[in-house]
Amino acid sequence: MKNKIKEFRERLKMTQDDLAEKSGLSRPYICDLENGKRMVVKSTTMESIAKALNSSVSVIFFKK
Repeated sequence: MKNKIKEFRERLKMTQDDLAEKSGLSRPYICDLENGKRMVVKSTTMESIAKALNSSVSVIFFKK
């Protein structure tokens, strides 16, 4: 699943650690998502990341 996590994170000048803390996920998990190493993501996880990035699930995970 191609996503825009890194793009939005960098736009907000956040580190992976910052995003991990704000979303309640681990930094290695964020890293794996950004690098396409994790393909299956729970909807609740997508919601946590989108909220931490001040965006929506559809923009971060589905829109091109």
